[in-house]
Formats: sequence, C-alpha cells, structure tokens
Amino acid sequence: MDNQPQIVGWAHTKFGKAPEEDLTELMGVVVPEALDHAGIGAADVDGIFVGAYNNGFSKQAFEGALVGMAVPELAHVPAVHLENACATGSAALYAALDFIAAGRGRIALVVGGEKMTATPGPEVGDILLTASYRTEEGDIDGGFAGVFGQIANRYFQQHGDHSQELAMIAAKNHENGMRNPYAHMQKPFTAEFCNTVSDKNPLVAGPLRRTDCSLVSDGAAALIVAHPDVAAEMRRAIAFRAHNHVNDVLALSRRDPTEFAGPRAAWGKSLEQAGLTLDDLDMVETHDCFTIAELLEYEAMGLAERGQGGRVIREGTTARDGRLPVNPSGGLKSRGHPIGATGVSQHVMASMQLMGEAGDMQLDDVQLAGVFNMGGAAVASYVSILERVK
Repeated sequence: MDNQPQIVGWAHTKFGKAPEEDLTELMGVVVPEALDHAGIGAADVDGIFVGAYNNGFSKQAFEGALVGMAVPELAHVPAVHLENACATGSAALYAALDFIAAGRGRIALVVGGEKMTATPGPEVGDILLTASYRTEEGDIDGGFAGVFGQIANRYFQQHGDHSQELAMIAAKNHENGMRNPYAHMQKPFTAEFCNTVSDKNPLVAGPLRRTDCSLVSDGAAALIVAHPDVAAEMRRAIAFRAHNHVNDVLALSRRDPTEFAGPRAAWGKSLEQAGLTLDDLDMVETHDCFTIAELLEYEAMGLAERGQGGRVIREGTTARDGRLPVNPSGGLKSRGHPIGATGVSQHVMASMQLMGEAGDMQLDDVQLAGVFNMGGAAVASYVSILERVK
C-alpha cells in the first residue's frame, strides 16, 4: 500500500532516575528534539499520540493534553492517550500509523514516557500487577516478577532448569547496554555473577534473580511518522515492511503461559506480510522484561523449537556478532523499562541501527530490523519489521 507511514525522526532521553519531576517535563525534552531531528516545526504536526501507562504512578492523568503543556505550540493539535500495559508505546505508534494511513493527517507525533522512580517499591509492584488478571493473579507475591517467576517455574518443570541460560541472556544484554548512552544501567555483569544467588543478586520470585528482572526506570522517547509523500522530502525515512498486533487471553489459567502463542502469531503474521523469513532480519529489539521472556521469545519468533530456547543463547546466535543479534541496545534489562516509553524506544533503537546512526551500538550493514513489544504476560503482542528507504 502506497499510503503506509514512515518514521522520519526521533528523540530519546537517558533512561534511569531522571531529574525531570514528571511526565510533562520528560515530554518537554523529547518532543522538541524529535521535531528538530525530523526537520519540521510544531505547525507541521497533524496529530499527537501519547503512550503512558500511569495507573497510579502519577495522580495526573489525561496525558494526551500534557504535550501541549510541555510544548505550548502544540496545545491545539488533536491529541490522544493510549494505554496497553507494557506495549503502551507501540499502541500509540500503531494508532498514529492508522491515523496517517486513513488520510486524517500527514504528520504525527508519537510520545511514550513514564516517571516510575518517585513511587515507593511496594507500590510499583502493585501498580504493575494491574497488567495481570487481578481476579486470579492479584495476590501473587513479588508483583509482576512473581507472574514471570511462575512462568519460569513452569518452563523449568517442563524443560529442565535453565538458570544458566537466563544468566547468559542477562550478561549479553548488560554487555550490549555498555555501548548505549541512553541505558539505565551501563554496567557489565558476568554470566557467573548473574547465575549466583548472593546478597547483591538475591532471588526475587521463583527461580528469577535480581539480574533476571528489568529495571524500574524513568524516561521518554518520541517518533515522528509521516505519509510517504512527505517522507520522500525528509532527511530520513524508515518504512514498515510489516506491523501486526495480536492478543491472547489475559488470564494465565486459561492458556499455557510458556507457549507465548500471541507473540508466535504476531511474528508469523508480520513475517508473512513482509514476505520474509527470520533469516532475512539483521537484528531484533525484543521485550526482555525478564530474562525468561527473552528465552520464550526466541522460541516464539522461530529461532528454536519449544523447550530449546536455551540452545540459542548457548550457541551465541543472538550475540552482537551472532547470526541474529537480539537487543543490541541492551534491551529492557539494561536500557531500562519506563512502561509507556518502551515500545517507542525499541522502534527508535531499531531506526538508529537502520540509519547507521547508532554510535557505539552500531552493527554492520543493518537492512532489516524486527521489533517485538509485549503487553502483560504475552497478552498484547506487537511485531514491526522495519527497513530503511532513504
């Protein structure tokens, strides 16, 4: 289809404990930078799509209107807020793509962000459980780590103890994060450290240790997307060879949570739509909220049969110099996971690689990039396949 929007600019804060006091201030950092990166002004923006999870991180809701507070020149542009658990950022992006493809506008601004670190730890755990089926899962110890701890336990029961492989995934992503100036944690950890329970690396939930869990982070990211006719006149243009969203049942009790059927279906649909196989991709940014998630995603995307995901990391397939580098940005594990920002951030990281603008993170000759963003425990699954067209 010749009306499919393209990414023409982006911006990204450093993830971590941000000096900005709230989401409005974080937006005030990335929005002007993204407009400048695309070479446009506020007057060129036809629609604004904001991804923020919130659900208690802030008493201020109505996040769509906050962009106009952060950047007054945008106060009169139609703006909406989207939320879809940890896939909130991709939900905002896909809504912007639909807006342009439907002919309602020519240029859209997508902003994803979250301010999480000002919230006390126990409250963070309770807020994140709102992305589970609380009727059945609301009392799980350890918050969302407890949900994935149960998934890891079940996987280990089915396929044996894979603690070593989870530690290797954590070590890989932390090593990659050392190259990422935007990463929350720029610190290397050996697989041996990650695989050893200690005072510095205690068990958190089930077999998951602290090094198996993504970080509580602040941060924001923004994308400018434009109609291809507009993008043709821009400095940069990244096209979507495919983008698909698949849902699965919210309650874990009604499915096999280690199957990752939703991610599997989303990957299948996007590869088919793009006319590609996994072997055609040069890199993937995937949703490693916990190391067990990345392991299961190896299987869901087709790198290994069910139960064989550990082989992928052991053989080095997903390392920077492997056949399919996964999370060269450090992933959620090292880059950080400000909920509303993550999906937008992943698309920024992939776009930087495609444009050859990824600095120390840059891989050789990236032509096609995959992005997988997941809401809940494999409930809302988004897969984009991106390629540079300019």
